[in-house]
Amino acid sequence: MVAPATPPPAVIPLDHVSAVVARSSGAPYGWTGYRVRPGDTLEAIAARFRTSVGALVAHNHLRSPHLIMAGSRLSVPRAAPAHATPARTTTRVAATVHVVRSGETVSGIAARYRVSVPTVLKANHLGVRSLIHPGDRLVVRPARTVTRTAAARAAQAAAGPATRAYTVRSGDTLSGIAARYGTTVAAVARASRISSRAVIQVGQHLRVPRPTSSTHAVGDTFAGVRYPAAVVAAARRNHAALAHRAVPSRSQVKAMVVRTARRHGVDPRLALAVAFQESGWNQRAVSPANAVGVMQVIPSGGQWASSLVGRRLDLLDTEDNVTAGVVMLRALTRATPSTQTAVAGYYQGLASVQQRGMYTDTKRYVANIMRLRASM
Repeated sequence: MVAPATPPPAVIPLDHVSAVVARSSGAPYGWTGYRVRPGDTLEAIAARFRTSVGALVAHNHLRSPHLIMAGSRLSVPRAAPAHATPARTTTRVAATVHVVRSGETVSGIAARYRVSVPTVLKANHLGVRSLIHPGDRLVVRPARTVTRTAAARAAQAAAGPATRAYTVRSGDTLSGIAARYGTTVAAVARASRISSRAVIQVGQHLRVPRPTSSTHAVGDTFAGVRYPAAVVAAARRNHAALAHRAVPSRSQVKAMVVRTARRHGVDPRLALAVAFQESGWNQRAVSPANAVGVMQVIPSGGQWASSLVGRRLDLLDTEDNVTAGVVMLRALTRATPSTQTAVAGYYQGLASVQQRGMYTDTKRYVANIMRLRASM
């Protein structure tokens, strides 16, 4: 909720920290001066100068663990001399700071940046009942550091490109990621050193196994269901065919989805959300169920969509694939009392939803689509 108020002074909130006595190793090359800039946090400064918040608090004799003032001066560790060859390589990712505008809410800001509400609250030391005001500065993507030792880099190089890095986006699920890259939930979980039942978070880093000569790009299992050999074989043929076709970029697909949705009278944000959840706007995505392309349409769905438009749709063609998914959404929204039920029908099948209600995974799918729709 936004309450009217005058913009706050240039005061930057900090994480609660313990004033722990800093070790000399906190600044191996001595200390130098730094002037605090608007938007700085002690955590970000510590990351920038490769030290800890506790070391900064102790060395600067900061009495308040909660506030630093823009324009004040701090002592920070000096950078390594030019001749030094540290064993670590640190890459900083700058924080994104959002200035609150009139009418905005925490949930709306979180959806805009595709992060969760709890993440925004925690990063800004807010409670669920806290008010935000026009002019407030909120950290929506906190700064972080990624450090690799030389030994780790050498080990990765020796291991070869067995896995690819993947950053979790809003709406992602382990099963969806596994299907998109032609692997299994168990393989992704094993490579990422997490449980196959783990709840993944936006911004989380995963390792996704790459297909090798001894594995298929499309597996035979999805979401715990093993598909018949004939279905999997057809999926692999479609995957191979798409691998040799030119396909549009994600930005081109996004524009295509919007254009097609408007032409058929479907909410473009809904169509974009479904396309992103299903494939990440990737026409080359094929699942073990032989769901193909941007909208992940199975052959029977393609036949239904073809009857809706009065011509045969080629699901391997991006334009036709998007058209198939969009006209199916149009038919479902017209046949159901709510958008949520239409989305559930797209995922589970409308007859099944009407007869049995939404399954647990369907409810998660619908919730993801609604969140994505709000962010588009």
